Amino acid sequence: MSGSAKLTQGSTFKHVVYMSATGAFGLMCMFLVDLVDMLFLSMLGEKEAVAAVGFASTIMFFTISLSIAVSISVTALVSKAVGEGNIELAKRRAVNVLVFGIFFSSAVVWLLWPKIPHILLSIGATGRTLDLATDYLQILVFGMPAVMVGMIGSGIMRALGDARRAMYATLVGGLVNALLDPIFIFALGLGVQGAAIASLIARFSMVVVSYYGVVHIHKMLGEFDLMDFFKDVKPICLIAIPAMLTNMSSPLANAIVMEHTSSFGDDAVAAVAVIGRIIPVVFGGIFALSGAVGPILGQNYGAGRFDRMRSAISSAVIYAFVYCLVLCFCLYQMQDWLVSVFHATQESADLIRFFATFVSFSFFFQSLLFIAIAVFNNLGKPFHSTLLNFGRATLGTWPFIIVFSLFMDAEGILFGQAIGSVIFGCLGFYMAKNYITELEAKEESEIVLSNNLYGYDDIL
Repeated sequence: MSGSAKLTQGSTFKHVVYMSATGAFGLMCMFLVDLVDMLFLSMLGEKEAVAAVGFASTIMFFTISLSIAVSISVTALVSKAVGEGNIELAKRRAVNVLVFGIFFSSAVVWLLWPKIPHILLSIGATGRTLDLATDYLQILVFGMPAVMVGMIGSGIMRALGDARRAMYATLVGGLVNALLDPIFIFALGLGVQGAAIASLIARFSMVVVSYYGVVHIHKMLGEFDLMDFFKDVKPICLIAIPAMLTNMSSPLANAIVMEHTSSFGDDAVAAVAVIGRIIPVVFGGIFALSGAVGPILGQNYGAGRFDRMRSAISSAVIYAFVYCLVLCFCLYQMQDWLVSVFHATQESADLIRFFATFVSFSFFFQSLLFIAIAVFNNLGKPFHSTLLNFGRATLGTWPFIIVFSLFMDAEGILFGQAIGSVIFGCLGFYMAKNYITELEAKEESEIVLSNNLYGYDDIL
């Protein structure tokens, strides 16, 4: 691999667009397959199947969020080491995060699997919907270690600035899933279970692609040493644990939304499930933004380039605004097609149209929050990200959806979420910009102090 920190050179806007676009393409392919899952299952003419995947996906989002959190730690640690020019440290931390992730994800599967029916019941799944959701989730959860390894591998490659190969893991996983879905769902007649089996196989295909890029192309895994592992557990946990808490807040918000939506019936739940599949496909470029900005910040922080860090933040905002403007307009134009293709009932159709018309642009403000989270995760204040995201998931979700649903019914749940995103997106971005200014002032004062001490030693 090349030892150069290439994200410390060239246009920051170009880096943001390239890293976001490749990350978004991989994510969108993965989530597009989930959307296809929903489409295929809707063809079975059983709304309980669509609602079941919606409930199960709320829990799967939780497990995927844990994997993303560990990948955030490897991206932050490896990118900073690369920016400092310490490639051996980067290799050591890459292998140690990978080992940490495998053990952690296996423990989560062991704890989660027997409790799946109770968890689904607690968020509102009942009757046949509960049975189908349990079948789906009990199969798919076994793929969590594979998702963890794939995410960590992609995180290592993003830390090196190789966003193209990082994209390949999710791209291949999405393609494998898309090919297997119709076989298992229709040809073998397995329905919801078939969708889960196809997704499980696809997750293991991600491991193969990630391993090839990290080991054979970049040669970025050092030899595992137990003592080095124990040394690195602390810095890994200092980033991974707050990032896990940060990422768990999103499925917490989704669970709150799903629980309140269930009081309006299966048609409303099915609509929210469809919207939940549309969002990652349409706004994949926004969800990829945090992972794109993080390595740019990490490498430039390691190199002491605060001017480029501020430039990267500004570039990310411009990118997010243009992206949301274009994609929200496309979503608005496609709303009738979406209603038709998912065979939505009248109530479900009304919710889908309301989202496409009035709620979708709130994702620009979510992008401001994602940028802030990237700043805090990669520059030493990951608990700030936790507080912001939990604030959005609780104070920015619960009160608003309760109040607005009193006046707007199920539509008020979507509108309340949007209001919370606007408030916490603006707050997070303001805090992030101030933090970078504080970091720069602190480093300048340390340089001045060091120079003064150096001059004093010379005099002595």
